[in-house]
Amino acid sequence: LGRMKPVIVVHGGAGQIFKEREEGCRAGVVRAALRGYALLKQGGSAVDAVEEAVRSMEDDPHFNAGCGSVLNEKGEVEMDAIIMDGKNLDSGAVSAVKCIANPIKLARLVMEKTKHMLLTDNGAHLFAQAMGIPEIPGEKLITERSRERWKKNLEPDSNPEEFQKDLGTVGAVAIDSEGNVACATSTGGLSNKMIGRVGDTACIGSGGYADNHSGATSTTGHGESIMKVVLARLILNHMEQGMSPEVAADTALDYMRTRVGGLGGVIVVNKAGEWAARFSTKQMSWATVKDDNLHYGIYAGEKHIKSVDEALASESEGF
Repeated sequence: LGRMKPVIVVHGGAGQIFKEREEGCRAGVVRAALRGYALLKQGGSAVDAVEEAVRSMEDDPHFNAGCGSVLNEKGEVEMDAIIMDGKNLDSGAVSAVKCIANPIKLARLVMEKTKHMLLTDNGAHLFAQAMGIPEIPGEKLITERSRERWKKNLEPDSNPEEFQKDLGTVGAVAIDSEGNVACATSTGGLSNKMIGRVGDTACIGSGGYADNHSGATSTTGHGESIMKVVLARLILNHMEQGMSPEVAADTALDYMRTRVGGLGGVIVVNKAGEWAARFSTKQMSWATVKDDNLHYGIYAGEKHIKSVDEALASESEGF
């Protein structure tokens, strides 16, 4: 068997990225893609690579995942995450988790250390304790920006829908040198959401799906719309019918928009290592590394290309 050339694609969320945050979002997705790719180059698995890329973005306050997550109606952070291994369709997810830095790590432990696929709220919390995952104070995850936005949304004349445009779920998909695919997605959800609201991210087939027979995808956007069309699995269905990643992504996003009025974005890699990053929102931060070349962008039609060496050099200088 010819060895596959590894590929990683990451997204930092679809929506509207405000001008002053653009550079941070670009730098954040590039850093995540380079970290995941470094693992793949050393022969690491697709599962390792997507977990590492997502962890990198959870730790970056520019994104609505981990530190920087938006607040629910009560002013608390509740996070969702999923990871999936395309080799055997194993998956692990957590929903409505609080007071941990990296929900994606916990999702991976659910996949590997339990017979279950999804743990929620208090049960997830008890499992995290049993696994020795350090608990951090909830305030540590809250940024000034998230708190400001939460307050604005509490005002009687506010329209939370306005703010939902800047969403920022994070995700990654990869194919490793063995030809295995994987996906990972993590989010803080919707600002001022009801306590206990869980969106698409923790739901297999909606927030992400990975199957070596077709490929892997991670989604971002309006969670309830994504769940209605089971967006991640829908894209893989289209690829199984012979569509390219780009056409499959566009077809599924178009269906979600026309059928339920939902906007979002997706990243895709197929079993041949072809990739796509597509969105129906104004923007989506994304980055890909393939053949030692880094591609990245935020706006529709925007695509910068650098060699990985060049990117790593400017990475160490800061963008």
